Amino acid sequence: MAAFNYDLPSNRIAMTPLDNRDASKLLVRKNKSIQHSSYHRLPEFLPSNSLLVFNNTRVIAARLRFKKSTGGEIEIFLLEPANGDYECLNDLEQSTWKCLVGGAKKWKNDELLNASNDIHNNKLQAQLVSKNDNHCLINFQWSSGLPFEKIISETGKIPLPPYIKREATEDDQHRYQTVYAAHEGSVAAPTAGLHFTETLINNLTAKGIRHSFVTLHVGAGTFKPVTAAVIGEHAMHEEYFQVKIDLITQLGNADKTIVSVGTTSLRTLESIYWIAVKAIRNRNKGFSSNNNLGQWEHLSLSEGILPSRAEAFQQLKELMVKHAVESIAGHTGICIAPGYVYKVANALITNFHQPQSTLLLIIAAIMGDEWRYMYTSALENEYRFLSYGDGSLLFIDETP
Repeated sequence: MAAFNYDLPSNRIAMTPLDNRDASKLLVRKNKSIQHSSYHRLPEFLPSNSLLVFNNTRVIAARLRFKKSTGGEIEIFLLEPANGDYECLNDLEQSTWKCLVGGAKKWKNDELLNASNDIHNNKLQAQLVSKNDNHCLINFQWSSGLPFEKIISETGKIPLPPYIKREATEDDQHRYQTVYAAHEGSVAAPTAGLHFTETLINNLTAKGIRHSFVTLHVGAGTFKPVTAAVIGEHAMHEEYFQVKIDLITQLGNADKTIVSVGTTSLRTLESIYWIAVKAIRNRNKGFSSNNNLGQWEHLSLSEGILPSRAEAFQQLKELMVKHAVESIAGHTGICIAPGYVYKVANALITNFHQPQSTLLLIIAAIMGDEWRYMYTSALENEYRFLSYGDGSLLFIDETP
């Protein structure tokens, strides 16, 4: 991991978004050359047969504050539903979640906490069920009869990344969401999509560039630092995804240039390829719409002859139609690192990432050691880094 470090001055980290989303700078890397532009010119750099794949997850107000009987406050950060089913955001009386808790040692198991910011009188309470080294299990209860998603939107705050050293504002409620966000569940935004406006999307469509969606609920693990000396010893976080049959059909078109908008979309697309490989090889053992992919599972799946992108998705679609399955869902922990051969994406639109992060490894898997030259060029040209910063369009040289 030491090979993926670089000096990121704190004043280059964007603490706020630009007034106009598509005014952000865009670094374009194609055929090993670099060009500097801006997002509103994106249609000029994409071929007309492109298919942009967005992640339409929506960030929830995951940061909640509760009061102890002594008057002290405890902050609770929602991670994911205890049972992995995001339908629990529609729960009307209680909901159990895996959470991070600030000051958990001061919280006695039998003490019910009341929400600090309960201006709508939802009577939201939190009860500690259990705790371990990674998270606490917390049961939330309320009496207003509203769905849990509505409860937390009225009570909690948008969870800005830890490197943005300020409180979330009302503006963040809007700007830390993509304009196409639809399905609640993320605790971090798919930040590559923050640059897109309805006008930009319309301009892309006018050029004949189509778009589609995956859903991957981004977890707090996306900010988890890699503390291991080598990536093989890092435990990758797993995230829930869902891909519908309409996109599977489009991915089966060999002539399409697949452009992943963000690393979350990229991880989803690559994961669904490997899930397709598993489904094809195990077709005689039945077929399920629920599928998971482990951190290094693609390595074992790489053994033997692999189908092309078109073949994999055409056969996956056939299995889905045969078994009347409309979407594939599950959890992916795929870790993409240098040496990985991309199976689906032809290009990636992404922001600039933290040193020694798993997201930077994704860039290095595309560019090799050239990533360092690109990041140096971005710093020299005063690009803004990380979630609210500028971005890049990276073409992947070869996709089998």
